[in-house]
Amino acid sequence: MTRMHKENSLSKNQQIIFDLIDKSPEPLKAYTILYNVQKKGINAPPQVYRALDKLVEVGKIHKIESKNAFVACKNSDCEISKATAFSICESCEVVDEISDIKLSKYLSSFNHKKGMKFKRFNLEFFGLCKKCK
Repeated sequence: MTRMHKENSLSKNQQIIFDLIDKSPEPLKAYTILYNVQKKGINAPPQVYRALDKLVEVGKIHKIESKNAFVACKNSDCEISKATAFSICESCEVVDEISDIKLSKYLSSFNHKKGMKFKRFNLEFFGLCKKCK
């Protein structure tokens, strides 16, 4: 499925929420999203959460677990949401999606020594960005 096809298959609510997240310079929390889309007819938290779940599922957005917030996927080669990695500045809190083929290959072939097979990965690396060093 191509990226263009994914965009066309979004519901009205999903597209509204994706557009908001995509235009945001920072990760957005669900209730911030709800507040910003109420004028467009999305008034209930379950509507937002359903749209967010679907957007994550199709790889359009990612959840930053430590912030409980969402960002648009900026990596056109992203393998849906199975293995995501982010750098997060501890000072200015800028979040950047990491696109590294070596990391992706390592994660996709990683086997836990106790035999657990992982379905997805969400890694977050914390430090200082170039601007804050």
